[in-house]
Amino acid sequence: MATFTESAAVSTVSTIILILRGNNSNTDFKQPAQHVTPFDRSSEVWKMAPVLVLWLAVFLSGTWAVDKGNFKTCDQSSFCKRQRALKPGESPYRALLETMELTNTRLTLQLINDNNKVRLLLELYRLQGNMTRVKINELKPLKPRYEVPDVLIREPPTEPLSLLSQDENGVVLSLGAESQRVILSARPFRLDIMEGRDVVMSLNSRGLLAFEHLRMRKDTSQADPEAEKKEEADPAAQPEAAKEEEKDEDGMWEETFKSHTDSKPNGPSAVSLDFSLPGVEHVYGIPEHADTLRLKTTENGDPYRLYNLDVFQYELYNPMALYGAVPVMLAHNAQRTTGVFWLNAAETWVDISSNTAGKTVFGKMLDYVQGSNETPQTDVRWISESGIIDVFIMLGPTPKDVFSQYASLTGTQAFPPLAAVGYHQCRWNYNDQEDVAAVDAGFDEHDIPYDYIWLDIEHTDGKRYFTWDPHKFATPKEMLQGLSDKKRKMVAIVDPHIKVDSNYKIHNEIRSRSFYIKNKDGGDYEGWCWPGSAGYPDFTRADMRDWWASMFAYNQYEGSMENLDTWNDMNEPSVFNGPEVTMHKDAMHGAWEHRDVHNIYGFYVQMATAEGLIQRSGGVERPFVLTRAFFAGSQRYGAVWTGDNAAEWEHLKISIPMCLSLGLVGISFCGADVGGFFKSPNTELLVRWYQTGAYQPFFRAHAHLDTPRREPWLFGPENTALIREAVRQRYTLLPYWYLQFYHAHRTGEPIMRPLWVEYPEDPATFALEDEFLIGRDLLVHPVTEEGARGVTAYLPGKDQVWFDVHTFQKHNGAQNLYIPVTMSSIPVFQRGGSIIPRKIRVRRSSSCMMQDPYTLYVALNLQRTAEGELYIDDGHTFNYEKEFIHRRLSFANNVLSSVNLAPEAQFSTGSWIERIVILGASKPSKVLLKTDDGQESQVEFDFDASMSVLTLRKPGMNAGANWNVMLQ
Repeated sequence: MATFTESAAVSTVSTIILILRGNNSNTDFKQPAQHVTPFDRSSEVWKMAPVLVLWLAVFLSGTWAVDKGNFKTCDQSSFCKRQRALKPGESPYRALLETMELTNTRLTLQLINDNNKVRLLLELYRLQGNMTRVKINELKPLKPRYEVPDVLIREPPTEPLSLLSQDENGVVLSLGAESQRVILSARPFRLDIMEGRDVVMSLNSRGLLAFEHLRMRKDTSQADPEAEKKEEADPAAQPEAAKEEEKDEDGMWEETFKSHTDSKPNGPSAVSLDFSLPGVEHVYGIPEHADTLRLKTTENGDPYRLYNLDVFQYELYNPMALYGAVPVMLAHNAQRTTGVFWLNAAETWVDISSNTAGKTVFGKMLDYVQGSNETPQTDVRWISESGIIDVFIMLGPTPKDVFSQYASLTGTQAFPPLAAVGYHQCRWNYNDQEDVAAVDAGFDEHDIPYDYIWLDIEHTDGKRYFTWDPHKFATPKEMLQGLSDKKRKMVAIVDPHIKVDSNYKIHNEIRSRSFYIKNKDGGDYEGWCWPGSAGYPDFTRADMRDWWASMFAYNQYEGSMENLDTWNDMNEPSVFNGPEVTMHKDAMHGAWEHRDVHNIYGFYVQMATAEGLIQRSGGVERPFVLTRAFFAGSQRYGAVWTGDNAAEWEHLKISIPMCLSLGLVGISFCGADVGGFFKSPNTELLVRWYQTGAYQPFFRAHAHLDTPRREPWLFGPENTALIREAVRQRYTLLPYWYLQFYHAHRTGEPIMRPLWVEYPEDPATFALEDEFLIGRDLLVHPVTEEGARGVTAYLPGKDQVWFDVHTFQKHNGAQNLYIPVTMSSIPVFQRGGSIIPRKIRVRRSSSCMMQDPYTLYVALNLQRTAEGELYIDDGHTFNYEKEFIHRRLSFANNVLSSVNLAPEAQFSTGSWIERIVILGASKPSKVLLKTDDGQESQVEFDFDASMSVLTLRKPGMNAGANWNVMLQ
């Protein structure tokens, strides 16, 4: 843990000064003192001083890291503590088989809690694509319970269920395939999903199903009269004579954390269910956590928490909540991959236990030698504060089947414009238009390509979003046009906290339309954020989202142009003076409490913003929107990043498993702040971070306001050259990156993926998190250790070969390969059997390279074959749905060919094939090119016998044409 330094203290003080300054918040603290405007002590912002002084005192308490005391543990979260106290094996729930109804699309039956006689309704669906859906709700709740809308892209289509057998103990249902079935046991209630004789997954096998029914508070005069009438009139809505009187526990009807009280008008409403996974030792997913790729057991600590929070410089390797929450877990062994999607937007905790946890390798070997027949098993328990149980069980059986199943529910990664796949330059903040122009020119001067330059909150007029500082960004269109002339773009931040200011158009419109979230007493909810006092638009309302989208129109967002995209930060939502730095749970979104919708708020912000960017172009242009908070389905709207990391080696390392975890649950467009947001990296760390970030899907450098400037050319010529080379490697591979985004959009498969996704039967890959694949064909092992002189990469595949992309050295698979490294090294390998297109001519931005020629890298496998693809479109519009080039490239029998995969699509390109490099080749006597019109021509070539590399020079065919290259 880093110690608090003088510079960190200055940084924090400066941050607080920025908030206190309100309208005069654009000061560059490196400028002369006469530019600083004194505080207006009469202003509303100044009233926040005591809160911020307390905030500063917390930061000065000895460490420059997260203060865990600001965030709840399970014991401090009353519903988590209650649910975790339940003992396995004591389930009070049984199925009332006489209530069962089976139609062509679903099974329903009632469950009863024998302790309090409250009845629940179970719904079970067999879904298309080898999935099962289980919903559990109160049979007759006092009031409706929240069911998450808008995340599913459609109501999932069902397939018929059929009854195989039934007796007094339960029922057996067919899941279509003869060997797949569901066994529903009545007492206690339990579901087992079987394939043949094997249990794939069990629900409530540990008896930890819990469903806190809505009820009237016994000791209050504030009871809802309508609810009381319902109870009196409808016996089914209240418990029958209970076996034991339920006692109110602390935190059921009111809960205090630090100085904040949660009024809990609906009382206890938590839901919980356990899942058992026989044969499974490896589970993944449930981001966002700064933790290992393989999820750990939680028996000796807190469960993993899913609750979107603004966590200041988060701590690594623990289950604390971070900015986003995707309640999806994957389970994997050498035989099968499955997934669980827990569709609930409330605060959620996930407990994981395993019967092999803690066993050493020696202990497992001893079990084997002694003939122990204990089957490994992982048990997972989901606990949410409110809502219902709505769970989708994805039965695989392959990793890619699970990705497809989840994509069919929540959609796939948005297909970004090509420019967004390039390099992004950002900091908090570029000072003014002259600063932007100087940085832009610096990239040209130092021959480093980039596509986007970013503006943080200081570009606005006093933290009023959709505005520009009238002095420092007086002519934004002129600035944007200057970037456009160079085929570059800009991203400006638009946060969802709105300055309370009667002279601010956005605030006035939201208030007049009653679009703000309400507090528990019915007034507009206000909290503190960057502008000072702020309101929070209710993005759960479709009409609010429509209005927000309309604000991105060019005639509304003054100074904006088509090359301005958007960044949504602070959308957890962040409330500086709120509980856990977020919104009070008893705030109201119409009929629903914030506790019901918390984790989906950021999802809606990004949704509305992306729709606004689409609408402003008349539906033509693909948007680019970055979000910090996210939920299941956020992949449909843009990119995410791992938040406010630090310039530390461990933060560089953790960026890999964090992005891998996000990719596994559908969010492929992930990256980390290159160089670290907080603190200042030394040159070695900065270079290594550029080298790592160049091989992650979202590639952006970002830095805190009070860190020294760190544009790539500020660290001496040698380091500038190293950073330039890393960025240029990204740009040469843009054709391959863009193809991977296209596939992610079409299939839901992750771009940056763990090795086990492609080698699911190889246990050596199951816990690897310091290397990864990009698509199928590139394996990357970044250097993430300080002072490293070598790394050891695992090359998978018993009958596989891998080629070092820099030296063309061939290596066999299924081995740990030690690789000596220098500061210029980025260990990357191309899979034998693949063809990867590149563009070797790197220009100042991706748009400048659109018509440039391709080089094809053909890496032969042991069978001397290879396959790949080439995808081309206009790079920025939705026309890709019908106007594109998609070609299959294949090498077999000494013939390399290009075949059209989409003959119905219409698109033309000026790009051509200027070079073909074949790795693992033999020397031909001659090389002939045969084009679609039947013409043949001879191709010049060079052959490096020492490396078995054949290079064909300027074959010259159009990238969109049919052709064959024959080696003779």
